Parts: sequence; structure tokens; C-alpha cells
Amino acid sequence: MGAAPSTPRNGDSGPQETAEYLIGALVGEKSIPLGSDFWQKLLKLPPDVLWPAERIKEACELFAQNNGSTRHLSKILIHLAWCLQESATSSGVSTSLTLKTLNALYISSVFLKHLIESTNNDNVQGFYLSLDETESVPDHLTREQTIENLVMQSVLSFIGSVDVCSKTYFLHLELLNFMLTTMSTQLLSSPTPRPKDVNPFLDAAMAQDTSLVSSVIRKLLENYLLRPNTFLSGVSHSSFSDDMLPGVLQRVGFAAANILLLPFNYLASPKLEGSRSPFTERSLLVLLVFIHYRKSILNEEAISEKSDDFGISDSHSKERTHLCGNPYREAFNNIRDVEFDPVIDVEGNACHGPLVKLSFASLFDTLGMCLTDEAAVLLLYSLLQGNSAFLEYVFVRTDLDTLLLPILETLYNASKKSPNHIYMLLIILLILSQDSSFNASMHKLMLPTIPWYQERRLHQTSLGSLLVIILIRTVKYNLSKLRDVYLHTNCLATLANIAPHCHRLSAYASERLVSLFDMLSKKYNKLAEQRDKKTDIDRVNSVGEDSLVEDVSTEFYIYTDFLRIVLEIINEILTYALPRNPEVIYAILHRQEVFQPFKNHPRFNELLENIYTVLDFFNSRMDAQRVDGEWSVDEVLKIIIINCRSWRGEGMKMFTQLRFTYEQESQSEEFFVPYIWQLVLRCGFSFDPNAIILFPANISVENQDTNTNAQEAHNQEINDMKARGIFLDP
Repeated sequence: MGAAPSTPRNGDSGPQETAEYLIGALVGEKSIPLGSDFWQKLLKLPPDVLWPAERIKEACELFAQNNGSTRHLSKILIHLAWCLQESATSSGVSTSLTLKTLNALYISSVFLKHLIESTNNDNVQGFYLSLDETESVPDHLTREQTIENLVMQSVLSFIGSVDVCSKTYFLHLELLNFMLTTMSTQLLSSPTPRPKDVNPFLDAAMAQDTSLVSSVIRKLLENYLLRPNTFLSGVSHSSFSDDMLPGVLQRVGFAAANILLLPFNYLASPKLEGSRSPFTERSLLVLLVFIHYRKSILNEEAISEKSDDFGISDSHSKERTHLCGNPYREAFNNIRDVEFDPVIDVEGNACHGPLVKLSFASLFDTLGMCLTDEAAVLLLYSLLQGNSAFLEYVFVRTDLDTLLLPILETLYNASKKSPNHIYMLLIILLILSQDSSFNASMHKLMLPTIPWYQERRLHQTSLGSLLVIILIRTVKYNLSKLRDVYLHTNCLATLANIAPHCHRLSAYASERLVSLFDMLSKKYNKLAEQRDKKTDIDRVNSVGEDSLVEDVSTEFYIYTDFLRIVLEIINEILTYALPRNPEVIYAILHRQEVFQPFKNHPRFNELLENIYTVLDFFNSRMDAQRVDGEWSVDEVLKIIIINCRSWRGEGMKMFTQLRFTYEQESQSEEFFVPYIWQLVLRCGFSFDPNAIILFPANISVENQDTNTNAQEAHNQEINDMKARGIFLDP
């Protein structure tokens, strides 16, 4: 393909030649009027035309070169909007109309994606999303309405109003792909939203009517709840073809690699063999992009004070800007269970505006099956964090294992998961552990067996005991591999919330709890020795040595706090739940020597007073029993259980109950937006890594499912979580 469009040969023209001429004209220098019949011919191209990748790239470069004068991107987008409007209002979606709409989607996606990749966020005007002033505009299209608003309104209206069936499945899927393409301008921005960031299609989506926003949220979630291949099983060539056209199924299978270089080659994707389909996956990703988007704008006073230079300085930008509300987030947080009257929310407040009604039971069960997927974890987190009605629903469910077991199994396999995946699961557990009924209920739910736990056989273990075991195991894994302070903190915070509600903690869980103290105490003692050695060095030190001393001291004080939290966890079990936990008492008696070095330590002695009160009580009862030979475990437990009945807690010092809550930081989008787009890229969406500004490109595509570079991946991914969006309020 050259700079000038080629022309068809005389006589009959095959599909290849027709495509040559039409695509050549589209990318050429001559501006083709919006009302020309050229556009109808272009959109009726047959689906079996094959083009090599290098010619597609050449076509994209020519298109970008000439689009400023031809405005062909705007024109193809307008025709796409018209096709969608016609499809949404017609009684049935015809094959020819479906083909035209798919062609409009393919063509606009490919060229728009190239334009996004080859521009920068400060120059999105290079898209030329407007018609030339000399262009005649049809009566039903006003110049006041922007192209991006017209397109997004048409796309969202179709998604929100047209049901997914075998005849519309691929059209819905391609609309989701198109949505991700239009919103990929976020990849050109920094993680911190700035007023100068330009996301025209996302901003247009945010400007839609609240009723349309609510219908889109509902449909995207309903899409996610669909079982995989629900519609593919009923799709055949006859469903998509007539006498004149090849099947659309054939087009969908080959178009990505051939005629228009789609960003998604989904029928060739191995993910079709997984638990979720591309359709459900894309629906969830679009939803996550919507609800976590925030637009930054200048405050009015900042605008009035703005000088004649090119803008305010970065050092003051956050103080002089504010983030706009997100209607999709508001609608998402306002979802109510279809089984209940949603007029009044869970806090007794009247609900205003359109409500999204959905089956919480289906949502709960679907999430329980999909939590090995990071996007599903983000959905669950977003629901628990923002939607009080769904959070309350989770707390009243009696089958907590539906959610907790897949979470715990994923944490068990932490070495094979990305650090962000693990971290979000721990945040979810922390949110859930803030509810006392949740903490009490999970200790009453017994699990006959846990087949995926390999270290030992766990039979008739409570869900609460399993949670304690896995959290302690995660701390130990983190200590040896990732060494992240915030991961430690979240595990211990959840354990602290659970502690007063422990009921018949298993022998293994109890032993693990005491061994956790032993492990942290060894780390603490090692750091104490290092600190003492460093402080004994001659005061005339180099800057590097001073820095090393400071680092050791910081880590030492961090582990001091960790030890205190573990002691407080043990204290809370002994103070509030001792009679119900004989195995905890046995574990403390069996390993009482690990507490001895800290008995008179000024930082820990007050917390050890209660532990030694319990030890003295039960040691004296043991000494009162005369037996020949060694004590058996059963004999010791029998004495403990008998004496638990006479325990009155005399001499125990009451401490304020340790409670940890999770709060999402006000600028959490600085973490979540890059994270979501990393997931988008992992699902098959291709984007030039050299153009990505949102996050380091070297972590954009690789899905860290192995332990090979766990430390590097952890350093790159988790630092953003530590700095933004996640903190504890004890």
C-alpha cells in the first residue's frame, strides 16, 4: 500500500482488490465526505480478506499522517455510532448490520490504537475528534455534540439496553474490546491524576446520564456472572451468515491476525479453556477501569491565580486541584440485592437516584469460584470497601468457606502469585475481620479436610483455625522471601482482630502461634545484636555507615512492634477466650521457655505478666498431680480442660482490646489504576511498551506466576501499595 490509494482493476474485482481500494482511500490524502457511499462500501467489506502485519502498520502510519486533514477517524467513529444506534433500536440485529458494526469497530479500534500509541497525553488533540468546518453535517448530528460523547453514548446505550444472546455475543465482546482501546489513553498518564491529562473517551463516559451509567454497571456485572461459553455453545456459521456473506465467526477467528490487526485474538486465546471466558473477563476489566477512574481539575482559585506560564508547578499541583466525582463508582457503591427492598440502605438512609439491583447470591458464589484471578479479587475488594449492602450480605452468609477457602488456598500458594494479588487478599481478610460476628462464625464452621494443605493432614479443622494457620504461614514466607513490613502488619492486624473470638483453636494452629513468637523473637534478638555492634563503632563514621546504623535501628523498632502485637494476640486469647482454647494453653505450657528471655524486658514485661499468670496457674495444677513417668499429651490436655472450668481470671491485667481497621487512602487511584491496566495488558491487550508512562513497562506484560524473580517483582509492585491507598488505623 502506497501513499495514494490503489484502484480496482477493470472487470470483476475480488475481495482482496476491493479491500485494497477502500482501505487505501481511507488512509489516503483525499478527504471523503461523511455522507459518501464510500463508507457503506467500506463497512460491508467481507470478513475473509487477509493482510500481512507490515502492510497494516504502513496503513496506520499513513492514516496518522493524513487524519488531520481528512478527519477520517471522526467519520468512521460517527458511522460506528450510527450503526450502534440502529442496532439498538431495531427489533432484531440483522447479519448485514452486525457485519457493518463489527467492521466499524475493527477499523476504528486499529487506527485509534495506533494514534494513541504514537502520541503523548499532552497532545491528544492529534486525534482530531471533530469534523472540518466545511463538512456538511446531517440534521440529526449537531456540531455541539463532541465525537467522543456521541460514540460513548452509543456504545454504552447498546451495552446497557441490548441483551447478550448468540446473535449479539461477538458484537458485545468487540464493544468491550473497543472500550478498552479508547480508554487506553490512561497508559499515557502518570499514576497521579493531573489536570493536563486528557482521556477524551473516559471523560465522555463519565458525563453520561445517571440512568445510563446505572444500566451499564448492571449489565457489566451481569456479563461477569455469565457462565463461560454460554453463547459460544449455540453459535454456528448459520447464525451469522446469509447467502451473500461468509460467517462472522470466521471473521472473528482470523481478523486479529490478518486484515485489521485487532488488539485481541480471543478465539485463539488459551483462556477460553479456563474457568472464565474472554467475554466475562473483558466485562470485569471495563468495569474496574470505570469505577477507579478519577479526573483531576484545577480549583477555581488556582485558575484565577494561574500565571502566563504553562501551568502551576508540580510541587503545588495537589494542593490546587481536586478530583471529580465518579458516577460509575457511585452507582457501583449503590448496588442492592434484588431480593430486598432497596429504598432504604443498610444504614437507614433513603437511596437517591437510579438503583442497580443484582443478585448478591450469584455475585457471592461467582466470586468464590474466581478468586484465583486478580481482577476478581479487585472486584471483591471494591465491593467490600465501597458497597455497605454487599458487605452486610457477606456477614450474614453462613457458608463463609465459599469465599475464605479460595482466599486461603491462594495465600498458601503465595510463591506462585504476584505480590499485589497476595496483598489484596490480605486486605480483604482485614476488612472482614473487623466484624465480630464474622470472627465468631468462622470458628464454628468445621472443615472435614483441606486437601491442598500439604505439610500435614488437617482433619476436622475449623475455618478460623485454618485462617490462623495460613496467616502465620504467610508471615513466615514473607520473612524469608519478600520481607515486606506492610505484609507482616496486615497479617498480624487480622490475627489481632480475630484473637478475642477464637473458639477451640486447633492444636496445630496454637502451636504455630507460639512458634510465630519464637521466630520473631529470634529475628528481634539478631537485630538487637547488630544494632549494638553498630552503635559501638567509633562515632567518626562515613555517611554510608551512619545510614546502615539507621536502617538496622529502624528494622529493630519495627520488629519490636511485631513482637508486641503477637504478645497482645496471645493476651487477648487468654483474657477473653481462655476456657474455650485448651490447645492454646497447652502450646504455651509446652514452649514456655521461649517467653523467659523477655519476662523482665522493659518493652514486653507488662504483656508477659498475664501469660505468666496463666502459666503459674496451670503449672501449679500440674504439679499437684502426681504421675509416674512422662506426661502424655492427652493427660496434660485432660488436666488443662478440667482446670479451665475453675479458671476465674484472677490476677489478669485487662488491656484495651487491640483493634485494627482498614482505610482506603483518598488518592488510592494512584495504586489501583496502574494495577488494573497491568491486568488489562496481561489478558491479551497489546500496547507499545515504549509509550507507557503509567507504570514501568517491564512489569506490564509478564504475569508473575513463578518464584523466579519474586523479590524484584515485589519491590516494583508493592512499593506503590505501601505509599498509596493502604494503611492501618489501630
